[in-house]
Amino acid sequence: MVTAYLDRHPGEREAVTGLLAALDASVEPTSRTTLPTHLTCSAVVIDRHRRVLHIRHKASGGLLLAPGGHVEADDDTLLAAALREVKEETGIPASALVLTPEFRDEPIDIDVHAIGPNPARGTAAHRHYDVRFVFYLADGAPELALQAEEVTGSA
Repeated sequence: MVTAYLDRHPGEREAVTGLLAALDASVEPTSRTTLPTHLTCSAVVIDRHRRVLHIRHKASGGLLLAPGGHVEADDDTLLAAALREVKEETGIPASALVLTPEFRDEPIDIDVHAIGPNPARGTAAHRHYDVRFVFYLADGAPELALQAEEVTGSA
C-alpha cells in the first residue's frame, strides 16, 4: 500500500522515510507501543454537498480533518481500522460510507505528525504516520452521534 502511494506521490518519499524504516523493522508497525513511530488510520468523510467532516478531538483540542486513531488487534486491515474509528467517534456505520472511485481502498494521504509525551499515559514523544482513506457519505446516513470520551464537537 505504501509503495503504491509513493508511486502516485514520489515527492513524499522523504517525508515517509521513518515509516519505510518501521515497515522494514521486526516490530509491529501498527502497535501503539511501537516507538518512536507507528501507523494510525483515519477517514475523510465527504457528504453529498461536498462538505468534509471535521471533528474536535478531546485530547488535542484541535479541529481534525478526519475521525481516526490507533489500529486495534482485531482490525483486519488499515481500511477496517479507519472504518471502525469513524463508527466509534461519530456513530456513522461502515454501511453508510462509500469508497470514492478515485481512490477506492488506497489512501488519499499519509500524514506525518509528532505526538508529544503524555506522562499520564506513560508514553514518550513519538511520531504517527496516519494513513487516510476518503469516503462519500451515503444518502440516508444516520445523524452524528459523537463519542464524548474522545470527541467534543464537529464541523
